[in-house]
Amino acid sequence: MIEVVELNKTFNAGSPDELVALCNVSLSIREHQFVTVIGTNGSGKSTLLNAMAGNLFPDSGIIKIAGEDVTRKPDYKRAGNIARVFQNPYSGTAPGMTIAENLLMAWFRGKKRYPVFSMSGKLKGFFRDQLASLDMQLENRMENIIETLSGGQRQAITLLMAVLQTPQVLLLDEHTAALDPKTATQVIRLTERFISENKITTLMVTHSMKQALEMGDRTIMMHHGKIIEDIEIKEKTKLTVEDLLAKFDDIRKREKLTPQLIATLKNQYI
Repeated sequence: MIEVVELNKTFNAGSPDELVALCNVSLSIREHQFVTVIGTNGSGKSTLLNAMAGNLFPDSGIIKIAGEDVTRKPDYKRAGNIARVFQNPYSGTAPGMTIAENLLMAWFRGKKRYPVFSMSGKLKGFFRDQLASLDMQLENRMENIIETLSGGQRQAITLLMAVLQTPQVLLLDEHTAALDPKTATQVIRLTERFISENKITTLMVTHSMKQALEMGDRTIMMHHGKIIEDIEIKEKTKLTVEDLLAKFDDIRKREKLTPQLIATLKNQYI
């Protein structure tokens, strides 16, 4: 489904601020596979998602989705096949539009658009049913302006919009990190249900080692723009958070990271 071959990306090349974000990253993700990604700050997690989504182009390498080379296709040309949910709950919706209007935009994603959208009673009923499935009492608030909702409600709607047309690939970029624990748990449950019901190939970046281990059927660890661990389901089910933390100690031994930095990493990812 997804093939990434020797992907490289360097920001501010040749300057004092040079940053190697991706270094010869190769990755193969099977159809319907749910992969979680974890790593240190600046490890290249979001850069990898940006390259897959078409928000930036790599310096070199190839990205194929369902056999099609999309390496140089901008994001709007991938919109019909790739959906994305960002960390910021306010990034995925149009704040001045109603819930219904936002859902209608998502319904037309990747399709031919017309100057005036219309919503049939049947489609409105479908949207109402989908909102009811969120269990946030939003099904009778379809005419409410999105910006009047809480961050958790907006993120749940953004997630619903992402899967409304069942994309080939779903990219989740720390999409619960900005939510309170209770709402984050609710959004995680919705995430797992949507992915399972629709059998969507998914790549989820998370800051939580617990989420990385409990969700999906494969976990990838990144550091300094490289994939340093690729853990399949059989091994993943046997691991604990402490096991993953031990891998940071291995990184310290190999790259001479300071104990202070290791402690910071542990506090961040527990």
